[in-house]
Amino acid sequence: MKIDDLTVWTVNVPYSRPFTSSFEVRSGTTRTVLRLRTDDGVEGWGETMHGRPVAAIIERIFPRLRGLDPFAFERSARDFHMVPYFYGYLGAAALAGLEMARWDIIGQVTGQSLGNLIGGPLTDRVEVTTVLTPGLVGDPQDAGELADGLLGEIAGVRATDGGRVFKIKGSTDIEHDVRVLERIRAAEPDIALRVDPNAHWSVPRTLEFGRRLEAVGLEYLEDPVAGLEGMATVRQRVNIPLCTNMCVIEFDDFAPAVRLGAVDVVHGDVHRWGGILPTKRLAGLCETFGLGMNLHSGGEVGISTAVHLHVAASTPRIGYAIDTVYQYLAGDVITEPFQISGGRMDVPTGPGIGVTVDHDALEAAARRNEAEGDLLL
Repeated sequence: MKIDDLTVWTVNVPYSRPFTSSFEVRSGTTRTVLRLRTDDGVEGWGETMHGRPVAAIIERIFPRLRGLDPFAFERSARDFHMVPYFYGYLGAAALAGLEMARWDIIGQVTGQSLGNLIGGPLTDRVEVTTVLTPGLVGDPQDAGELADGLLGEIAGVRATDGGRVFKIKGSTDIEHDVRVLERIRAAEPDIALRVDPNAHWSVPRTLEFGRRLEAVGLEYLEDPVAGLEGMATVRQRVNIPLCTNMCVIEFDDFAPAVRLGAVDVVHGDVHRWGGILPTKRLAGLCETFGLGMNLHSGGEVGISTAVHLHVAASTPRIGYAIDTVYQYLAGDVITEPFQISGGRMDVPTGPGIGVTVDHDALEAAARRNEAEGDLLL
């Protein structure tokens, strides 16, 4: 059995409501979806972050994958060693999509789920985080009005999805964000609460508001400031665990982060870290050095959502409710979209990734990308 054929789609899937952060407003997500086919007709599906640039890298490097046994991961890791060097995280994302499709092929051939293939699931349901942004409630500028709107969202989630973990996307104004968090905590003392300003707070202002942030009782504070040095300074003086998806984003960042004592929790991401196997390697490093680990969400649709569920379920080091914005998708490219109940999502049990691609929905999403372009910065 050899890898023989590749087809790539760049797709746009809209959000039901605007998704805002400290640096952007998104009306939907752009993803790259790919299908590998072997010479004996077995198909495997993959998905990765970003759109046309990643799709172009996948198509450019695929000839070096054609003719290879899908199981030969170490050989292809050697052959593609320079891809992230030349293409950065977009190159890592391209490798991740190809690796994912190979795992799907392996699952089809062996009759095993991805979770079984990468260690065996410890649970059949994975807890997920509800990510809340100002755009969900019209992005009011007044902190009290925004907090009240987000509290309405929290109440709705707790009543319908049963979620207990909430992440607030912060702004560039720490004082505004702290007031929002204080009001939410006063009204909802029992929820797990996080905030992520995407490194838009300054170190002096974060230290200035450190005591008020401590009083909020955050599960962790994600990327309050930029860079390992800045994160280390905050971590030394503010008694809140620090999480990152922005300053530890590749293996070369890990040792400096440990030496500086910059973070407590590292956000993995199958796409950003170059695949499932590298993400499992990251988990091993986090365990060795006593760091926590979680999974970041970059707007996955159904294929990658399934993969993150498999990875979370089979990786003991991932000890937090994983991030997802799946609940905001106004569509998907799989035939049976995921549901959230009790704050959790079911891990697929079928062979490979365990989802079936809806070809009509996939083609419609590809046509949307052709009309709109990539929904990225």
